[in-house]
Amino acid sequence: MDNQFVNFLIKAKKSTYASAEGDSKKALSDGSKEFVYKEGTYFYRDRYFGSDPFAGQEVVFSNGKAIWVMNYCGHILDRENREKEIYNFLKRALMEISEAQPFRGPSEFILGNFKYTSKSIGTINSFEGVEVIYSKNNKIYKLSFHGGLIS
Repeated sequence: MDNQFVNFLIKAKKSTYASAEGDSKKALSDGSKEFVYKEGTYFYRDRYFGSDPFAGQEVVFSNGKAIWVMNYCGHILDRENREKEIYNFLKRALMEISEAQPFRGPSEFILGNFKYTSKSIGTINSFEGVEVIYSKNNKIYKLSFHGGLIS
């Protein structure tokens, strides 16, 4: 994919879940929640079910045709940590998305007692990976993702 697509994807991700306040997502009749972002000929949709565990899918359309998709599924591993605190940290980490890995967050992000890691293989065309959040070296959250171009 070209830089224009990657730049759109990064902007869409930063403008939706990662920066979203609780009331900016749309609740749908099927029980899912959705974020959307549009710019030029591109349209981005992130739709997910649940909160812990949760599963979802991001799709990018170009001129009305789906061209890229990412599926994800995650959950909190340590019940002693507060869900809101973990997800707020996750959103902060996801704001650090990079052109080199425009799937989730950076390879590593640390803030206070929390540490975020994201490991992936592949390119924007076809990839898979795992993100993990640690609190004081204890693994407290995990998410798996995969996706790529579709035709």
